[in-house]
Amino acid sequence: MNKLLNLQIINLPCCITTFITKKVIYAFKACLPVVFITIANTFLVCTTAIAHSNEISTNDLGAEFTRVIPSKDLKSGSTFISNDLKSIQNNDDLNPAFLWVLQGEALWSSVAGKSSPSCASCHGESNQAMRGVSTHYPQVDQESGELVNLEARINLCRVRHQHLDPLKLESDQMLGITAYVALASRGLPMNVRVDNQNMEHFLNGRSIYYKRQGQINLACTHCHEQNWGGKLRGETISQGHINDYPAYRLEWQHMGSLHRRLRACLSGVRAYMYPLGSKELLDLELFLGWRSSDPKIKVETPGVRR
Repeated sequence: MNKLLNLQIINLPCCITTFITKKVIYAFKACLPVVFITIANTFLVCTTAIAHSNEISTNDLGAEFTRVIPSKDLKSGSTFISNDLKSIQNNDDLNPAFLWVLQGEALWSSVAGKSSPSCASCHGESNQAMRGVSTHYPQVDQESGELVNLEARINLCRVRHQHLDPLKLESDQMLGITAYVALASRGLPMNVRVDNQNMEHFLNGRSIYYKRQGQINLACTHCHEQNWGGKLRGETISQGHINDYPAYRLEWQHMGSLHRRLRACLSGVRAYMYPLGSKELLDLELFLGWRSSDPKIKVETPGVRR
């Protein structure tokens, strides 16, 4: 646990105790306030320096596209779950997330009105038309210039082309249609690209990832890059890839989005939880998507996690 939290314990040398004797106290009685203030300030500077020495500076990483975990060592999140969970995730008849996938399939083909074409009316069969689509998100929407993830893209299509209200984030319908679309890309490698359009978002997401946050004073990197494969409260720490979301988590007894999982991590370190769909979470998702983009990291949606 000391390793995980990167705790640095400083013990004052025993010589200080023997040095500050009764005679010294009397001899330097007038100077004691200055002496103790100096010792206190020195102690504060030392502890602060040690704390900051563990900070992960983005400048220390070199180029913006430097990976902390080499490509040869990258592992999907399913590598770190139990065999029981793997068997559930890999069996569509046992995977509870397919209760939401079936809702998404129904929504894909449903027609809300004469002026509201279904998704299938424009795109056809999801398993063909949507093959590979989810691997590229988040990306910048050309019309608005905003960074959008798959959920936001679905809502843009509903508003612009189906003339429908956007789905509420984390609703069963949104989780279902997102999982259904992502399912079409299962088995394909993640392929999130960074370019001039989304570079600012990428750098902000990267900054959030390496920033210590909350009362626990940890950054994402402390778990998912420095201590992956270790244990935390009975769970094996993964590398933090996002190729399995939306996913069904046993602790939730429900399907959940990546943003819900990120908020749970923020809650775990007692940090401010950015709102669902916020700029901060979208930027962080872009960085995480880039981290997950490797031939070894293939889409596993819908995942099953503890």
